[in-house]
Amino acid sequence: LMDYQQTGGEITNRASWSDDLTGTERVLCFDQETGRQLWVHAYDRPYRMSFPGGPRCTVIYSDGKVYALGAEGDFNVLDANTGKVIWTKNFFKDYGAETPRWGFAAHPLIYQDMVICIVGGIGSVAIAFDKDTGKERWKRLSADSQGYCPPSIIHHAGVDQLLIWHPDGLYSMNPLNGNTYWTQDLRPKLGLTVNAPRVSGSRMFLSGQGGPAAMLKLNDDKPDAEILWLGNPRNAIYTLNNTPFFTEDALYGVDLEASALIAVDPENGERLWESQVPVIDKEVLAGNQKRIRHGTLFLIRLRDSDTFYIMSENGDFIIAELTRFGYREIGRQHILEPTNFAMNRKVVWSHPAFADHTLFARNDKKLVAIDLKKVHYD
Repeated sequence: LMDYQQTGGEITNRASWSDDLTGTERVLCFDQETGRQLWVHAYDRPYRMSFPGGPRCTVIYSDGKVYALGAEGDFNVLDANTGKVIWTKNFFKDYGAETPRWGFAAHPLIYQDMVICIVGGIGSVAIAFDKDTGKERWKRLSADSQGYCPPSIIHHAGVDQLLIWHPDGLYSMNPLNGNTYWTQDLRPKLGLTVNAPRVSGSRMFLSGQGGPAAMLKLNDDKPDAEILWLGNPRNAIYTLNNTPFFTEDALYGVDLEASALIAVDPENGERLWESQVPVIDKEVLAGNQKRIRHGTLFLIRLRDSDTFYIMSENGDFIIAELTRFGYREIGRQHILEPTNFAMNRKVVWSHPAFADHTLFARNDKKLVAIDLKKVHYD
């Protein structure tokens, strides 16, 4: 995992303001059985961004290497056993890519023998590197800002399609060479492309702040897509910090304005139900006189069931049943304290990880492991 050790400056967490910090960005490796630290890779890194709490990206593991992208564009590929640097890039020095307002947040994607990154700059919004050597394979696209949405792969119409959603639109590309298959002119406010598009069958959903909330129909015969419907302020969901989940008959996600978990009919965008219970702490709801925005949780579906693991922004691990007919909570446990601060409340905005029937979750100060083999479902 990654963290930031601040040595100077002040964190204000104002959306329209960039804070200046000094400190050290780190990649840390722990023994998953004991929590003992095995190695650390650290480097000095001043921060100048909004909400500078620390690195945004998930560390990726592949074939004995870890791929770690820092909030200011330091991309380090390390030996997973020792933490030794294998190769490295700095997106500003190497490509002129300015750090976006809220930091580099699009985690890299491993595809075959490449690692694909959202970088920025002229002709280099998306770059594929040889994952072993760092040699550039291809680079494509230009935009004023690279956005925050991670690259993703879908397989449809008989081919792999690389999806790149940056502030100037959604692109489907050939991951082998970066050539474009199709595009859609879908642009959120403030360049906030954050969530990866979600696919179920031949339908694709994507949403951002202030729109769009768009459902696309993927062409089954060739790489192409058309818009089925666009949301309006009274339907669909407009997600930001959390990625929605698309099942066969419903979309689930947290609307950034309502701060509620909402279920949506994928046929037309109609809202089926909504609940703030899994999103916002009861004490915050009772005591906060201001409208609560940017509520956040993370959804993990158990296989193809209606049961979901949920990590809330107040540090609760929740097990719940989600259907198009409603939300039913099975149980919850408070496992972490919210140690960061945003939108007038304490929050922990960090996605959990799962391995070997264990949940791993962290805040700014602590890493915890929860044994899921002992979890019972009623």
